[in-house]
Amino acid sequence: MLYKKLSSLLRSSTNKLDRVVWRKYTTGAAGGEPFTLPPLPYPKKALAPIVSEETLEYHYEKHHRTYVTKLNGLVANSPKATMTLEDLIKSEKGGIYNNAAQVWNHTFYWNCMSPDGGGAPKGQIGQEIDKAFGSFDEFKKQFTQEAVTHFGSGWAWLVKDQDKLKVISGHDAENPISKGLIPVLTCDVWEHAYYIDFRNDRAKYVEKWWDLVNWDFVSKNL
Repeated sequence: MLYKKLSSLLRSSTNKLDRVVWRKYTTGAAGGEPFTLPPLPYPKKALAPIVSEETLEYHYEKHHRTYVTKLNGLVANSPKATMTLEDLIKSEKGGIYNNAAQVWNHTFYWNCMSPDGGGAPKGQIGQEIDKAFGSFDEFKKQFTQEAVTHFGSGWAWLVKDQDKLKVISGHDAENPISKGLIPVLTCDVWEHAYYIDFRNDRAKYVEKWWDLVNWDFVSKNL
């Protein structure tokens, strides 16, 4: 397996994502060692039947792992091998950007879900959503619309733009960090994220996906 522990590089930064636990897997190790595939935060069966074990065998073990492998090949024996994914996303274009962003996006996506997730958000995240959208139901409606109608492959995002939450989508590997935005929540709408379980019915996938949203994790990204 590609797993290994990496020391957490907590920097003084305005980006609170630096303090999210999984970030220790998003930093290249000293000495030019490669990035690693972080472990899932739950067993592969845990999200079934919405996200089945079979889906994770392909989506995580093949797609996500391939992005890690490709990124390592692109940055090997260069100073970029010790950069954070965030810094690569901010500074690079083309293959390095695409693979770094997809490693980051998928890691974030897995953590946005939990077998104990779902329901309406409480606490600060609930208050911030109400403030920005008027109600959770209105936010859910807007996010769902963005996810379902996004043309082609990509991601639906809840992001923080300065002090305001908003819903956006991005094509292919596009990551909000490259635009100076802070990711708060994401839903993967590449077809391989849902085809095994829902075939081409993206709307049904997004509807059921809400039952998995890990609001505890999401709240840490404000």
